[in-house]
Amino acid sequence: MAGNRLNNNDIISDYVEHKFTLKELSVKYGKSVSTMQRILRKMRHIHTISKDKEVVILLDTTYWGRNSGLMVIKDAQRGKILWHKHIRHETVSLYIEGVEWLAEHGFKIHGIVCDGHKGLFKALTKYNVQMCQVHQQRIIRRYLTQSPELEASIELLNISKLLTHTDKESFIGLFNEWQIKWENFLKERTIDSKGKSRYTHQKVRSAYLSLKRNMKWLWTFYDNKELNIPNTNNALEGTFTDIKSKLRIHSGMKKLNRQKFLDEYISRHYYHLFFYQYHEF
Repeated sequence: MAGNRLNNNDIISDYVEHKFTLKELSVKYGKSVSTMQRILRKMRHIHTISKDKEVVILLDTTYWGRNSGLMVIKDAQRGKILWHKHIRHETVSLYIEGVEWLAEHGFKIHGIVCDGHKGLFKALTKYNVQMCQVHQQRIIRRYLTQSPELEASIELLNISKLLTHTDKESFIGLFNEWQIKWENFLKERTIDSKGKSRYTHQKVRSAYLSLKRNMKWLWTFYDNKELNIPNTNNALEGTFTDIKSKLRIHSGMKKLNRQKFLDEYISRHYYHLFFYQYHEF
């Protein structure tokens, strides 16, 4: 192998696909670790655009460490990643950047599944927006915990667990019954040590208000069955799990190298087509 011309594509395939470490690449190809690093640095990701323009999309962001995240837009039906961006923090403007990029490149977006990021629903009013029901359940658990003690909290938590297992009418009916039953409880106030009046059961109230505010977007998939909009972002969560498992194999990479690795892996596995572009040396 040492006397032959190195095949960049083979080296990158071993690194990205076959879990070779830099040291293992060095042994296999008979070259130094620094040579392997130099080849991997020269790979260039080219974004290719899907030919399938009628889409329902999934939006979300995942993180590893502080100030290091990946924002992704995925085709819900075909499993392709249509757009991704390396970011420090997720913002509404960055999500809109991705959605507008799709529109500018001829995509017709029939539905969007996303979490409850503040301001995002308002920014996407011209689309059929579905809030991920699993994200809503997580919000409820964050306020109430997994094992609440108050009866009102226990009941609301149990209702939230039905969100992904029942129909719109049944869920809203249960929620409305809970709301009537605990109306006075939710209004109770307490004077704190500074003499200020505060809601006594603030966490229960916050969980309740979150569900009430988001109700409009929790059933878009149900009201538009012909569009085949998923009710959760689970398919995108699975993508994030896959990507993070590959990063763990090559832990310790510098930020730029990690971004190049991710671009390469995503291109190979989640884009419509893939091309390499190298600078010869």
